[in-house]
Amino acid sequence: MNTVSRVIRNTGFLYMKMGITMFVSLYTTRLVLNALGVDDFGIFGMVAGVIAMLAFLNASMAAATQRFMSYAEGEGNREKQRIIFNISVVLHLAIALVVAILLYAAAPFLFGHFLNIPEGRIFAARCVYWAMIASTVFSVLGVPYEAMLNAHENMLYFAVIGVLESFLKLGAALLVVHVLADKLILYGVLMAGISILAMTAMLVYCHRNYAECVIAPLRYWKKGVFREMGSFACWNFTVSASSMLSEYGVGIVLNHFFGVALNAAQAVAQQINGQTMAFSGTMLKALNPVISKSEGAGNRRLMLRASLSGCKFAYLLMAVFAIPLILEAPGLLGLWLHSVPAWAVLFCRLQLARTLMEQLFLSLGSAIYAEGNIRLYTLVKTGSGILFLGATYGFYSLGWPPFMMYVAAILFVTVPGGLLALSICVRRLGLSLRDFSFRVLVPCLVPSGATLAAGVALARICPQNSPVPVLFRTCLLLGAFLLFLWFFSLNARERGTLVFLLKSVCGKVQFSK
Repeated sequence: MNTVSRVIRNTGFLYMKMGITMFVSLYTTRLVLNALGVDDFGIFGMVAGVIAMLAFLNASMAAATQRFMSYAEGEGNREKQRIIFNISVVLHLAIALVVAILLYAAAPFLFGHFLNIPEGRIFAARCVYWAMIASTVFSVLGVPYEAMLNAHENMLYFAVIGVLESFLKLGAALLVVHVLADKLILYGVLMAGISILAMTAMLVYCHRNYAECVIAPLRYWKKGVFREMGSFACWNFTVSASSMLSEYGVGIVLNHFFGVALNAAQAVAQQINGQTMAFSGTMLKALNPVISKSEGAGNRRLMLRASLSGCKFAYLLMAVFAIPLILEAPGLLGLWLHSVPAWAVLFCRLQLARTLMEQLFLSLGSAIYAEGNIRLYTLVKTGSGILFLGATYGFYSLGWPPFMMYVAAILFVTVPGGLLALSICVRRLGLSLRDFSFRVLVPCLVPSGATLAAGVALARICPQNSPVPVLFRTCLLLGAFLLFLWFFSLNARERGTLVFLLKSVCGKVQFSK
């Protein structure tokens, strides 16, 4: 199977999974918010926010490990793959211990001095926190196995497990609705248990299906590879940990100044952002192994071309849903939640805008990781994450409004990170600035600007926020973006490929009938 067909097949598996999990997750969030109430939902979003940040940390560390595994697979070196796997297991065991110790040590300070939690809910919040620590350790230990699946481009496994995990979470939400016990404690323990179960299933699957998945560090060990991976892992863990701590820490800072109700609004924004990001993340999960393997095979031109395609389609796949959501956030949130937490609408809009900006440069980071020299990139990203957290605390100390955390994120993380990645790719990897402008920026910004203008015009013509007008405007905006995308974002080859895929899918459906 050629590269294009493989990427398309894997993307198809992941989109089938996403189509199910997205709607299940949105319904689950609604159930949990109604069952827990705004305060307990805010507590869970803040205390268990480590899980949301952990997903980012895991994805980042798995991408780094997968870089070495995919690189070795591109070289066709099975022995080196076993060495890389064993070194990765040892490194992540050490990382899991460090993370557990840090989280344990932080508990007295967080619950004794900093977090703004109602007196009667501190014990419940502590129980959720301990459950999350256990889940965190298992998740970090599972990183080498996730990287193994990514390197083998086994997206069918991710699709099946993702669907099962989403239905387990729905079951947990339904259970919480009907039990009389402390709902926050029960929900926290169930969420941690589901994460541990998913990681255990991945471990068993990898050992049964991949020959290089053998734990024997005394046999499969090489000092040169260990030094290279150790250096790479340290730099990558530094930026991943700083990003995780700054993103999780900003929720703690928000709680310190404004209380748990604002954490509920932040949790809603993160949920919506996560679901819209899934569209681009799904495609990148299938594309990133191709970027690493191309660099491993010495094909820099293909690697850069794949990276530019990743930037373009990551943005477009998210924007097709994010831009209508930004424009129609008040009405859509009202339809979804009925009782919308204060500040949730503005938080959602700013979070989506920030993430859209990051998508424009997302695959450039994958190209830098594939090349291997990540020291400068990680140093600047680490510094910007720390600066963001400090700036947010400073803004709130001056009495500035809650939404300033998103302004700080754009100013100190999103913009510097994107420009840095572009600069490194141009200077060191040979990327053409003209190619980036005309293959990424123009095809992405033209349909976005046109759709935003259409949305403003529609809101003036039909300003009602009742369900029918909201859904009508949303569908019109979705259609307008797709129309602009077809004519301004896709070239003739991409349009031909899309038409071919649609015809293939329709043909299979008719044949199955």
